[in-house]
Amino acid sequence: MLCFHGLNKLSLVDYPGCMSAILFTGQCDFRCPFCHNASLVLDPGSQPVLDMAEVMDFLRKRRNMLDGVVITGGEPTIHNGLDDIIAEIKALGYRVKLDTNGSRPAVLERLVSKGLVDYVAMDIKNDKEHYAQTIGVPSFDLLPIEESVDFLKGGVVDYEFRTTVVKGLHYKEHFEHICTWIAPCRRYFLQSFVPSGDTISQGLEAPSRDDMVSYLELVRTYIADAQLRDMK
Repeated sequence: MLCFHGLNKLSLVDYPGCMSAILFTGQCDFRCPFCHNASLVLDPGSQPVLDMAEVMDFLRKRRNMLDGVVITGGEPTIHNGLDDIIAEIKALGYRVKLDTNGSRPAVLERLVSKGLVDYVAMDIKNDKEHYAQTIGVPSFDLLPIEESVDFLKGGVVDYEFRTTVVKGLHYKEHFEHICTWIAPCRRYFLQSFVPSGDTISQGLEAPSRDDMVSYLELVRTYIADAQLRDMK
């Protein structure tokens, strides 16, 4: 059953155009070595569980200050009860953004069809050839990811695609392959990996700024309004 293990009470950047709170689910069906929420993915039982009554009370009191709520993880779509909790949040008047790896297209389509999600951010982990390696799941079946990509490109809900770029996992030719796959699309962001003490694998490095700019230049030949996110 769905529970939340973390609450960021205010974000100005996670939901475009919205002042938002962020709720973190535990568990994930991927094992991306660069995941920055390793504790939530590998050992969610070690993390505090938020009291939902308190969470809803917080959201109720912040209705005149916040515009949206971001549901992230972990991977939210693997949990039962997601629909009901989002419905409660929506009933308070909030817009809801869902962060997802796209592995559960049927859940994604159901949430959108029920009007429970206003914005979707889907991770594109790598090009198709290197997807399994990048998510740490050998012999991964890419079909659900392709279904989620196609669904979002249909324009039923506002969305973005995004790729976290890691030195040694992503190269220029990978982005060419990604773009021939996902273009045309509404929005595509490249965001640099940020090393931390809570990644699934240690020793990974961020790409250089020059590399990120080079990747963006290539991507923009396919997706004109692609952007770098959180680059200083």
